[in-house]
Amino acid sequence: MVTAVRSAWREVPPCQVRRFAALALDEVPALAEDILREIRRQFPQLPLMPDEFGESRALVGIRQSLEHFVEHMTAGLDGPHVHPQVFQEFGRGEGIQGRSLDALQAIYRLGVKLAWRRLAEIGQQVAIPAPAMYELAESGFEYLDGLVAESVRGYAEAAARQAGERLRLQRRLMEQLFASRGGGRSRPGRTGPAGPFSTLAERAARIGWPLPERVAVAVLLRPAREAVAPAVAADVLLDMESERPRMVVPEPDAPGRRELLARAAAGWSGAIGPAVPLLDAAKSLRWAGAAVDLMERGLLPAGELLQCTEHTEALVLLPPEELIEDLTRRRLAPLTRCGPTHARRLAETLLAWLETRGGAPEVAARLGVHPQTVRYRLRQIRELWGGEVDDPDRRFELELVLRARRLRGELS
Repeated sequence: MVTAVRSAWREVPPCQVRRFAALALDEVPALAEDILREIRRQFPQLPLMPDEFGESRALVGIRQSLEHFVEHMTAGLDGPHVHPQVFQEFGRGEGIQGRSLDALQAIYRLGVKLAWRRLAEIGQQVAIPAPAMYELAESGFEYLDGLVAESVRGYAEAAARQAGERLRLQRRLMEQLFASRGGGRSRPGRTGPAGPFSTLAERAARIGWPLPERVAVAVLLRPAREAVAPAVAADVLLDMESERPRMVVPEPDAPGRRELLARAAAGWSGAIGPAVPLLDAAKSLRWAGAAVDLMERGLLPAGELLQCTEHTEALVLLPPEELIEDLTRRRLAPLTRCGPTHARRLAETLLAWLETRGGAPEVAARLGVHPQTVRYRLRQIRELWGGEVDDPDRRFELELVLRARRLRGELS
């Protein structure tokens, strides 16, 4: 069986409560003025914003909170508290101004302290018993918690709005960077009206992003739709709205930058393009996108943030497939006279010879076969290609197409 909690306040005669409430309401206008005056004395930096009628919002908030608490006291302390909406505005204002809620909470505590002193005097005046006044004090602190919660709600709303606005401005800045058609040899400091950096500098300033000399752009592949965004540094621009998220990394060659990016992107696959002048960001984006294309085809390793500059061969030889395939068909035509297995062995031997330009022992060591086997294959290569293997241009083209085949996994 549940025993009801005894309430000292409910045992106060209603006429006594009504007398207490009437005296308290009479005191509200002057008490609100006194509270605001003391708050202004202890917190002179507090801005006093007027409402639509020209009255201080702070004074209105204090007065409303006092009136609401007295109404709550009259109705019974076990009912829900009602908190003036203006306290959300106070929290929202602190968020917009970029301040913390610490000062606001200290101001609320001071206001409650001053209000309680006067309520305690009125309680003595109408002979409210001490246990009931203690219960009233507890309700006052609950009311204070509610006021703080309202301000926190407004503060969080302002922070969310600001974060959304910053992301919108950041995406616009990134879009402009990617739409740039070069001219990146100019220094970012040149922001004259006719210069390429005019609107770029303005947009960067709005989000507090100092224009760097050089950038690198990364393209990412989501490990899952709900994956948590990489925890990049504040100066790294990140666009998570794209199907393939993108990052703009300022001064990518700065000490420790690569390691920090690798840790931030842990669990993500992607590629970061070469470092380029700021207005050439689209070029870095293009190479990063090409690398990610190869990752999706299984031609570059996934599971980490690759540096495009460490995979130059693959990026140069694999994307222009039509050109390479046509050149491969023409330059490797002699292999069509051989069976598939023998053709592959000859191709691997030819590539090893082109790369080493050594004799049979050096080529044999690379392939892991007997030198006599290499000599036999090299004679066959001479028979198939004739003098082409002595022409520098033909040798270059042969090495090019054979390297491309190796990158695709067709040769070992």
